[in-house]
Amino acid sequence: MVNIEEAQKWQKLADMDLKTAEYLKNMKPLPIEIICYHCQQSAEKYLKGYLVFRGTAPPKMHDLDELCKLCSKYSIKFNSIADQCSDLTAYGVQPRYPTELILDEEDMCQALKSANEVKDFVVAIMQEKMEQEKNSLNQNHKIKE
Repeated sequence: MVNIEEAQKWQKLADMDLKTAEYLKNMKPLPIEIICYHCQQSAEKYLKGYLVFRGTAPPKMHDLDELCKLCSKYSIKFNSIADQCSDLTAYGVQPRYPTELILDEEDMCQALKSANEVKDFVVAIMQEKMEQEKNSLNQNHKIKE
């Protein structure tokens, strides 16, 4: 059975990160590292939200590659966003510290694109699972009649 209410809490936080990243695109000077960070955070929360949706407590980690692998235990379709997860993983830790990052607007645009792809994928696969469960419940109900 899925846990939609808790997953929606994670999605709400993920949406805020993604909206923040989009909003920051209008700042001057452009905070590229911070935008990339919020993109990673959004994707991380979507993946963790999916794990919660499937009844698994999300691990305390920022590695999107590993989170994607955990999600793929429930659906092999997660392999289709593995590249986006890899692209975003580094932005979860590096921008937190004053180290030299060499990022440009192209990196930022790719981070936003990847984060949106993760969002769209996770939302769609959760919707698909809810439809499957609904159909299964309807079938069980018909059988009992």
